[in-house]
Amino acid sequence: MKIRSYRNTPFALLAAFALLLAACSESMTEMEDEHAEPEGVHLVMNGAVIASYDGETQAWTGEMEVEVGEETPHITVRFVDHDGDEIHIDEDLYLDVEVQDESIAEFEQDTPGEFGGHLHGEMAGQTGVTFSLMHGAVGAGHPDFVTQPAPAHVR
Repeated sequence: MKIRSYRNTPFALLAAFALLLAACSESMTEMEDEHAEPEGVHLVMNGAVIASYDGETQAWTGEMEVEVGEETPHITVRFVDHDGDEIHIDEDLYLDVEVQDESIAEFEQDTPGEFGGHLHGEMAGQTGVTFSLMHGAVGAGHPDFVTQPAPAHVR
């Protein structure tokens, strides 16, 4: 009669668990790598791009314009890849907008964190508007991508 020894069983189970864990972390990394990183921004109003940001050169083309006492139609903020294609935005990301001089203009989001809003003209002048792709809870996240200030002209 042959007696089996199970003293190596814990090591075999540990090795199998380690292989399973490694396989899971590899597939999770591959899924994360599938999401494109933002390399630019398009500001879209009435279906047309009114300004675009190139993350490589850190420069804007175009500007936002509004009259004193008026507001623009809704401006959609799209984060784009190197080819200018809109990237998928995960639900744990949001948009933070900062106007350099709010006595000249304000940017109002209908819902905090939404990817768009309206530029309000407060008084004639020029200011800059920075758009940040934020990760985490609205108001408490950290930036994943930040533009240089986009020109905003109030007439």
